[in-house]
Amino acid sequence: MTHPQLDNLVRIGQLKSERPLERETEGLLRSGQRRLNDAEHRDLSLESRFDLGYNAAHALALAALRMQGYRSSSRYLVFQCLQHTIGLPREQWRILDQAHRKRNLAEYEGAMDVDEQLLSALLRVTRSVEKCVWSHDAAMREVGRIAM
Repeated sequence: MTHPQLDNLVRIGQLKSERPLERETEGLLRSGQRRLNDAEHRDLSLESRFDLGYNAAHALALAALRMQGYRSSSRYLVFQCLQHTIGLPREQWRILDQAHRKRNLAEYEGAMDVDEQLLSALLRVTRSVEKCVWSHDAAMREVGRIAM
């Protein structure tokens, strides 16, 4: 299955075309799932939960991209591609976009500005991404598109 939008990103050098590998995909899925589960532990600080939730979303989004045979070194682009890899609705993508901007402020400027509402929305969207990616993973294995 080809994706014209993703193929265009390959042509302009934003993505690389690369055969998906089962070991890599499984590792990304496990990492995303563990981090998402940990992000729901209310005994952790809000900042730690946000960091875990954000990184879970990224691991799952990257797994979705890799399953389609593409790779990107841009976290932002990995999230943007979710509309093409799993059909993520725009309103859910916007939450990941907001989380990405907050993460960058914290990472590069030391300004952690996260509230419970954003964290809750991030975790909700990430659970949705997780469900779609696991379903897509099973379908890809059935047709043999993921290499060992």
